[in-house]
Amino acid sequence: MKVKMLFFLLVSLHVFSQENWNALLIPKELKEKANSVVRDQKIEVEIVSQKMYKINTKKVITVLNEYGLRNIGAREYFSDSEKINAVEAIIYDVFGKEIKKFKRKDFIDQSVADGFSILSDNRVLYLDYTPTQYPFTIVYESEKQSINTAFLPSWYVVNHYFESIQKSEFTIKFSTNFGFKYKEHNFSQFDIIKKEDANSLHYSVEKLPALKPEDYSPAFENIVPNVIFGLEKFSLEGFEGSAKSWEEFGKIWFKELINDDSQVSQETINKIKQLTENVESPIEKAKIIYKFVQDKTRYVSIQLGIGGWKPMLVKDVDRLGYGDCKALSNYTRVLLDNVGVKSYYTVIYGDNNIINFDKDFVSKQGNHIILTIPHDQKNYFLECTSQTNPFAFGGSFTDNRYALMIKPEGGFIIKTNEFKPLDSYQKTIGNYSIDNDGNLKASAQIKSGGIQYDRRAYLSRINDEKQLHKTYKNRWSWISNLNIENIAIEENREAVELVENFSFSAENYCNKAGNTVYFAINVFNKNENIPDKYRNRKNDFEIDRGYYDSDAIEITLPNDYEIEFLPDQVDLTTEFGTYSISIEKKAHNLLYYKRDLTIYSGGFPKDSYEAYRKFREQIAKNDNLKLVLIKK
Repeated sequence: MKVKMLFFLLVSLHVFSQENWNALLIPKELKEKANSVVRDQKIEVEIVSQKMYKINTKKVITVLNEYGLRNIGAREYFSDSEKINAVEAIIYDVFGKEIKKFKRKDFIDQSVADGFSILSDNRVLYLDYTPTQYPFTIVYESEKQSINTAFLPSWYVVNHYFESIQKSEFTIKFSTNFGFKYKEHNFSQFDIIKKEDANSLHYSVEKLPALKPEDYSPAFENIVPNVIFGLEKFSLEGFEGSAKSWEEFGKIWFKELINDDSQVSQETINKIKQLTENVESPIEKAKIIYKFVQDKTRYVSIQLGIGGWKPMLVKDVDRLGYGDCKALSNYTRVLLDNVGVKSYYTVIYGDNNIINFDKDFVSKQGNHIILTIPHDQKNYFLECTSQTNPFAFGGSFTDNRYALMIKPEGGFIIKTNEFKPLDSYQKTIGNYSIDNDGNLKASAQIKSGGIQYDRRAYLSRINDEKQLHKTYKNRWSWISNLNIENIAIEENREAVELVENFSFSAENYCNKAGNTVYFAINVFNKNENIPDKYRNRKNDFEIDRGYYDSDAIEITLPNDYEIEFLPDQVDLTTEFGTYSISIEKKAHNLLYYKRDLTIYSGGFPKDSYEAYRKFREQIAKNDNLKLVLIKK
C-alpha cells in the first residue's frame, strides 16, 4: 500500500510539475523585492522583406501583488501601418490552474484619442482584467506585422523595476540584403547569452533578480541592457528608402512624411499675416505664431509611433483645432513658413529624465516631436503641444539632450539647450518677526527661473484659493499653525520667470523652555532632502540638473529677549556644489540671514555617492539650525 501511495505521489508531482505556471515553483530569490516575475518570455522578430516585419510575442508573467499589474503589458497598438494578426491571454491561479481565457473579441478595442474622429484609425487593443486574488499568472501571446521596417523593435532585457526574470529570449531573423545592423547597450553587468549566425541573432537571459531603484540613478533606459536594431534599406509608411546615416534618413523622412503637406485655409493665412504685419524680426514673428497656435489648438496625447509616423493633415489641424505632437509641430512649421520663418520638424525623447539619441546609429529612436528655429547662431526649440509654455521653453521635458532635426537636405543631430545652475534660480528676499509670545509673522518675494520656474509655473494657474493655500502649506510643512494671509503670483512668460509675493503668520512658532525660546532660523526655504544610504550601491549616480538658491532674510527678534549666541558662518565646497550661510547682527533685535546653495549637474561614480549624501546631510542639518534666545 505504501509503495502504491509513493508511486501515486511521484506521478502526481510529475504531472503537477508540468503545470509550469504554478507560482509556488518560482525560486525564492526571484520573489525578493519583486512585484512580478517574468516566468518565460519569447519574442521573435522576422524581417520578411524590405517592406514588412513580423513580431511574435509570448510572455508568461506571474503578478505577485497589485503593483505588478502594470507590468503585464497585454496591450497592442495598431493602425493602417501596423496589423494585429492574433492575440489571446490565459489566466492561471496560484497553483497553475487555468481560470479564464481571453480571445481577441474579449480585448477592449478603442481609439488612442477617443472622441477625436480624425484619429480613429489609430487604435489600441488591451486586456482589462481585475484579479480576485494574488498571485496569478497570465500567458499572453500576440502576432503583429508592420510595413515600417525603418523602425524595428528594440529589446529591453528588463522593462520595469521590481520585476525579476526567470527566463527571457529574443530572436531576430533577417536577410543580409537589407543592411541589417544592431547595437548593444549596458551589457557589462549582466550575464546575457548571445548566439549569432548569418541570418539570425538570438539573446537569452535566466534568473535575473528584480532591480531596485536607487536615488539619483541614471534613467532606467541608461541602466538596463538593451539592443537597438536597424536596416540600411527600409520602408517607411509605404515608401522605400536607403540610409546609412541620419542625414540620408532625414531626407526620406522630410520628402515622404512632411514635405507634401502645406495646405492651410486662406482665412488662417490672412490672419497670421495680419498679426505679423510690420514685424521684422523672425523670432518676434515666431513668438506671435506660437501664441496663435497655443490659443487655437489643443493637444491630443499620442506618443510618436503609436499613431503612425506621418502627421495628420495640416488642413485638418487648422479646421479642427487639435492634434498630437507630430500634427501640432508640423502645423506650426507650415504657419511659420507662410510668414517667412524657417523651422524644422525635430524628433526627440520627451521625458523628465534626460534620454539622448544615439548619434552614431540610425534606428527607431525618440517618442516626441518639437520644432527647431535656427537663428543667429542659436537654436530656438518650440514645444508645440503646450498651451501654457513660454516661447522656446520646453523645461525638463526636452532640455539638454541630443535630438534629430529634419531638414530638406537631411537629418542632423543637434543638442537642445542646457540649463546651467544660475539659469535655474530661486531668489528669496523677505523678512519675518518673532514676538514676545513666540508667534511668527513673515512676508517675502520669491523669483524663480529655468527649471525651478518650470516646476512652479503651475501655481499661477490654480484658481481655487483653498487648493492654492493647501499647496503652500505642503511646501512649508515644517511650520505648524501656518496661516496664509496673502498670495500674489505673477508669471512673466517673456522673461520666463515666476514671481511669488506672500505673507503668512504662525502662532507658537517658537519652542519654549523656562526663560529660553528657540526656533528654526530658516523659515522660507529648507532643503531637507537627504539621499538614501546604501550598503552596497549598484549604480553610478547623476545629478541631472543643477540649480541655485539665494535667500536674503531680515529677522526682527522680540524686545524682551536677547541672543544666547550667534552660530558661526558655514561654508561648504564640494565637487557636487557649494553651500553657505551667515547670520549678521545689525542691531539689538535685528539680524540679517544670508543663504546660498548651488548644486552642479553631472555624472559621478558610485564610490562618490556617500560623499554626496553627506554633503546633502550637512545642508539639511544647517537648514534646520536653531537660534536660542534668553529672556532678559
